[in-house]
Amino acid sequence: MAAKYSSGSVYIAGAAPLGRLLGVSAWLMVVSGLALLIGGGIEIRYARSRPMRTHTRLMVAYDGGLVLAALAGLLMARQGSGAGGEVWVGYQAADPVAFAALLAAASPTQTASHVRAEHPAR
Repeated sequence: MAAKYSSGSVYIAGAAPLGRLLGVSAWLMVVSGLALLIGGGIEIRYARSRPMRTHTRLMVAYDGGLVLAALAGLLMARQGSGAGGEVWVGYQAADPVAFAALLAAASPTQTASHVRAEHPAR
């Protein structure tokens, strides 16, 4: 969560120089930064109200996708394509939003008082 805020802030603040370094336009860096900030905020909002198992599964999928996007970008760069940075940064623009939507749609964790209200003692 904090890493998304940090990355998002850096992407926005340094959009032009980071974009040049990665071979992407500054607007894509800003969009990615905003997506990371929004995704991080939604993640914080739902962190305690969603099951840890759901959160962990989503994080594994998110991080696995990030690794695959980084590898794809690296392979593209090694082959001389200028689109490697766009693949990596584009993933970071799209996936935090998908992660946040899936987390928001997940069933909330049931608290002890909630369980007692559904199944009162006889």
